[in-house]
Amino acid sequence: MKRRKIMLLSIVYMIFLISMSCSKDDTSPKNDEGPDDPVTGEWLVPENEIFDGGPGKDGIPALSNPQFTDPQEAAYLSDNDLVLGYVSNGIARAYPHNILDWHEIVNDSYDDLNLAVIYCPLTGTGIGWNREIAGELTTFGVSGLLYNSNIIPYDRETDSNWSQMLLKAVNGELKGTRAETFNLIETRWDTWKSMYPETKVLSTETGHNRNYSQYPYGDYKTSNSLIFPVSNEDIRLHRKIRVLGILIEEEAKAYSIGKFGSSISLIHDTFNDENLVIAGSKDKNFIVAFKRETDDGVLREFTAIQNNLPVIMKDSEGNLYDVTGLAIEGPGEGTRLRTVTQFMGYWFAWAAFYPDIKLY
Repeated sequence: MKRRKIMLLSIVYMIFLISMSCSKDDTSPKNDEGPDDPVTGEWLVPENEIFDGGPGKDGIPALSNPQFTDPQEAAYLSDNDLVLGYVSNGIARAYPHNILDWHEIVNDSYDDLNLAVIYCPLTGTGIGWNREIAGELTTFGVSGLLYNSNIIPYDRETDSNWSQMLLKAVNGELKGTRAETFNLIETRWDTWKSMYPETKVLSTETGHNRNYSQYPYGDYKTSNSLIFPVSNEDIRLHRKIRVLGILIEEEAKAYSIGKFGSSISLIHDTFNDENLVIAGSKDKNFIVAFKRETDDGVLREFTAIQNNLPVIMKDSEGNLYDVTGLAIEGPGEGTRLRTVTQFMGYWFAWAAFYPDIKLY
């Protein structure tokens, strides 16, 4: 039965890839420069563990002119749908999984930032990257290649291939270059709307003909099956349990969404010599992490705040902090908590990329 389920899941994925290739729009970004075969040159990851996903380069079309709409116009979303949220200088935007499942990358711009939202539906991982690299502005596309079942984006300025979960270029001119990252908040659509009622949300007016109400991978989200092999397995959790993974000096630790209750709760933890506070709620469906020490070395204690989203906690000095780590009230109003690189993802993916990962 297990083998039959894996075969069925693989068939579903191949049908999806075929449909993507057949419906590839003329508006898909093109990149005709560089070698015909993307798997050439030296890689920072084992070449024999890089898999061709099927649709080819840009067969899954990244969005480079994203359109946004108001929450009341987003009839294609239900309250339980997951979104990736980002706030910059008071501008809040939501990027629904429903759309990211089909496009994987959104090249966006804020007033002060050129941001690429990079999401991999096979590993459930989403994070923001700065599109300005070494002084040059670029956009990212989907190479069609996978490493440890995870998306390999490429930048159109140099045609270098990047690993999303390693957060760096692994092949090409920029090989070894680290991405400048921006943490996104993954949560339910109703939670995000309650936090930021004035948010804009990515529109289905993408210029591509896709059924955004349909999840393209069958029961992949909940099954224990994988479509592509990974280099390391860890059976401490079900493969598809969603965890917040944090990275400090390339050491990883994971916090399962199941460790949090219906109300907002806090974990005071220490990892890799950093004192951390992790805030989350299983009911509201989010986890975020921050450093507890200020720039001048003061170690703060925090308590959870209920029923006041986006405010989630208060420190010992009376500052109220929102889900992005911004003090919105108190003596330190306008300051931000120091953060760590973090993103949600399936447990199997974090274990594959970081075999020594700690699990809270």
